[in-house]
Parts: sequence; C-alpha cells; structure tokens
Amino acid sequence: MAPSLEAVSLTKKFGNFTAVSGLNLKIQGAKCVGFLGPNGAGKTTTMKMFADLIAATSGNALINGVDISRDKKAALASCATLIETPEIYPALTPKEAFKMLCEIRGVPPEDRNKRIDEALSRVKMQEWENKKVGSFSKGMKQRVNVASTLLNDPQVIILDEPSTGLDPRGMSEVREIVRSLGNRLVFMSSHLLAEVTEVCQEVALIDHGKLLVYDTIDNVTAKFAGGTGEVQVGFAGPVALETGTAISNIEGVVSFSRLNDRTIEVKFNSGVITQPELLEAIAALKAGAQTFQSTTGLEDAYLSLVKETL
Repeated sequence: MAPSLEAVSLTKKFGNFTAVSGLNLKIQGAKCVGFLGPNGAGKTTTMKMFADLIAATSGNALINGVDISRDKKAALASCATLIETPEIYPALTPKEAFKMLCEIRGVPPEDRNKRIDEALSRVKMQEWENKKVGSFSKGMKQRVNVASTLLNDPQVIILDEPSTGLDPRGMSEVREIVRSLGNRLVFMSSHLLAEVTEVCQEVALIDHGKLLVYDTIDNVTAKFAGGTGEVQVGFAGPVALETGTAISNIEGVVSFSRLNDRTIEVKFNSGVITQPELLEAIAALKAGAQTFQSTTGLEDAYLSLVKETL
C-alpha cells in the first residue's frame, strides 16, 4: 500500500484562538511535499497533531489510513517525525543515542546495529558514531537528527523546517539527505521557497489555519504566478553565444539574460514546458551547465495566495 497522510476536518483551538481550521488534505504516494505558510499559519501545529504531540480539538489525522487518536501505536509504527528543534543528549554518542531510540521504537535487537549503521551512512556520519554529540556543529547535529528518523525504516517522514539555522553548507547537506529519501512520503515544512522547489514535487500552502492550495509545484506556479517561471543556470565556463541562442530556441523559453559570464537567468512559460523539462533540455545541450536554481516562480505564487500574515 502506498504511504499516505490525511487530515479530515482537522481543527485545533487554543482558547479563543483557532490555529488550524477544518483542514482537509490527503497526500498519497512516495514523494516529497513542501508544507508552506507564513509564521503562525498552523504548520507546526498540524505536524504535532499528526505526531500526537498535541490532541486535535476536532477532526482526524490519519497516517497510512490509521487514525492517530484511535490507534497511536499502529499509526506511528510506520512514521518518523522531526519537529521544531529536538536535541540529543550532548553526553551521548550517535551510536548510544540510536541504540536507545531503537529500543523505544521497538526495532528488533538483532536488527539494531544494521539499522544504526545504515542511518549514519545515509547522512555520512559513520566516522563520528562514537564521538559525543555535544562536540558537534549545528549542521552535524541536524544530520544526526535526520538520521534518527530512519531507524525504524518508516514509510512516512514528517520534517519541520529541517534546515533552519544552518549555514549554507549544512543546508545543502540536509537537502541532499531529503532528496535521497525518494522511496518514502516526506512531508516537510519550510520558509525557504528555493529549498522546497529544489527537493519537493508538490506543495501544500496554508494560511490562518486553512488550506489554500495543494498541487504540484509546476501547477501552482502556472496557475498563481502568471504562468511564468524563472531559473538561474550556472556554467563551468563562460557562456558561449551559441549556447544562449540554443536556450532561446527551446520551446517555452520566453527570454534569457546574463547575470555574469557564467550565469544566466531563463524565463519560461510553465504552461508550455515544466521546470524539470527545461532543465533536461538545457543539460542535453552539453554546454557545461552545472547548477540550477529556481528563482521567483513559487515565490510569486506564494505572494499571490498569501495576502497578509497573522
């Protein structure tokens, strides 16, 4: 069965304040879904209800079809979460902490060492497995935190702003890890729209506790960003004139401009060509394209949907 997350009329009130209001959202399949919204929109509250860290006022939160409020153990058996800013005891090593987590999560004793080795290998922290976490940088700690979600081999992973507070290198490392989780359903909140564009296939956007849109990034961009997307493309060497001409001739490309001798910005009609298709076409030119960064497409869509913040 494909992994799934579903909110059915999910509502959370704190006194007279409604943090999440009648949220209906159904996500199915192995993919990465970005969970977007301004501060106070209800993202973390929603994730906490899925993890049963707080109880819903009304409605239901289901993981793989199991209602978290009715059978917490069964719902969370195939799910792992990383919400807000968790910390591993600084006096423990990753291996010691993970052994404790394996026991808590019911990983069979005979499988624990293998699961720990695989998790640390996934985040490239094997050589640090016996070093105390208290000596780690923030980026290293976050890599260990992300690795901890893999110990019970979950189908569903919920990540709350996993790269917040990290330096550019740490952010890049966390994004690479998230991209490597492609055989799972990853539900990830973030304020970094470029990050979401880079690692996610779909987005769900909420504001004032209500769902505004849930769709693929391309569809959201096409519908709410005026149908125009932009990407910056970095090349290994100076961009030749014929390369610029070839990119201009790709169907769906509206225009391109040089930001410097090795970087260009390409505007495209997302109703004619999707961003992945455009990047494939540019890579197929074999002109030395090395980096791709989405710029304003998702941002324009976000700003057109979120009119004001709380």
